[in-house]
Amino acid sequence: MSSQPYWIARKGSALQGTLAIPGDKSVSHRSVMFAALADGVSHIDGFLEGEDTRATAHIFEQMGVRFETPSASQRIVHGVGVDGLKAPHGELDCGNAGTGMRLLAGLLAAQPFDTTLVGDASLSKRPMRRVTGPLAQMGARIDTQDDGTPPLHIHGGQTLHGIDYELPVASAQVKSALLLAGLYAQGETSVVEPHPTRDYTERMLRAFGVEIEFAPGKARLRGGQRLRATDISVPADFSSSAFFIVAASVIPGSEVRLRSVGLNPRRTGLLAALRLMGADITEENHAEHGGEQVADLVVRYAQLKGAEIPEALVPDMIDEFPALFVAAAAAEGQTVVRGAAELRVKESDRLAAMATGLRDLGLRVDETEDGATIFGGPLGSGTIESHGDHRISMAFAIAGQLSTGEVRINDVANVATSFPGFDSLASGAGFGLSVRS
Repeated sequence: MSSQPYWIARKGSALQGTLAIPGDKSVSHRSVMFAALADGVSHIDGFLEGEDTRATAHIFEQMGVRFETPSASQRIVHGVGVDGLKAPHGELDCGNAGTGMRLLAGLLAAQPFDTTLVGDASLSKRPMRRVTGPLAQMGARIDTQDDGTPPLHIHGGQTLHGIDYELPVASAQVKSALLLAGLYAQGETSVVEPHPTRDYTERMLRAFGVEIEFAPGKARLRGGQRLRATDISVPADFSSSAFFIVAASVIPGSEVRLRSVGLNPRRTGLLAALRLMGADITEENHAEHGGEQVADLVVRYAQLKGAEIPEALVPDMIDEFPALFVAAAAAEGQTVVRGAAELRVKESDRLAAMATGLRDLGLRVDETEDGATIFGGPLGSGTIESHGDHRISMAFAIAGQLSTGEVRINDVANVATSFPGFDSLASGAGFGLSVRS
């Protein structure tokens, strides 16, 4: 019996070449959901072949939607219409996908049949009340564990009505769940956020023919609309690109081109933060795919300087903080992060995991309730616990490139949920990275 896989990361060479990053996870989730609900046949190109996104597609197969896979990263989806889903046999497993579970909660709350959403050990600890609470206000009946965590038992046959909802905490996933429930609700549903979040759902619903009004921080739609099949080209995932953006910025002599990266303005706070620290990142070949802005990113090594990260950027880079912490470790001086308490309820407590890991490699990190101060300096060898969190694993793979010795990163299997093939792509670009078990 083989043990859990782990990585050994050590200094490699300067990163070079043109890299094709896998498709955007957020867009991939939504593309299969909306294509399944549309009238007609949709073609998806660039679909992320990750465990999370495949789990979402499989859930719709369990509810009677037919998928074809002509080749890797392609899907042909035979939509059944908003009223065409069938009751599944057994539980619906979301794997590690918080996006999948929260969006499905909104969608399934309106169906005529009961469903149960389950997830892996990590997802089963994640808070769901902030989505089940407002859905209950719309008329949904969703049971959780006593502490508000999954499984979610969703009672079918409920009549939903539109609400005007002000989110207490900005969350694209909660907003999206309410908008999907709103498609089935009587009247209008509007959502207002304290800070603007990613608008993938709004942009893609519009691409599928839904009339929806949206601007940064707010969205509104009326119930009873149908979706029209369309073809979606999924851009390269910005959060996956982030690890190579940071790696090329901190490994001397590096220059890489990342092709057709999604540059949704609610997603790219990391670019602003790194440029504030002195990074050399240029954008070329701007285009638009399915309502989403894309461009090639050319990243060259630059000596970074520590900075105070503006709190206004935090919601637009929440998934990129593990990578940013490594950039801060490589920077001269200190980098201050505030207003990022959301990191404590991701796949792991990412603030604690990054602070502890960097300290284990010899760095000074002062952790606070909602952030940290990272003091740049040399990194030594050590063993890192990733807590099964894909972004922690990939961040410390970069740290290993700056280490004076070896960095062992434990529990890396979950990297496949968001970035299948990360280790081989990284090794091919110049990382010193090997897989062991």
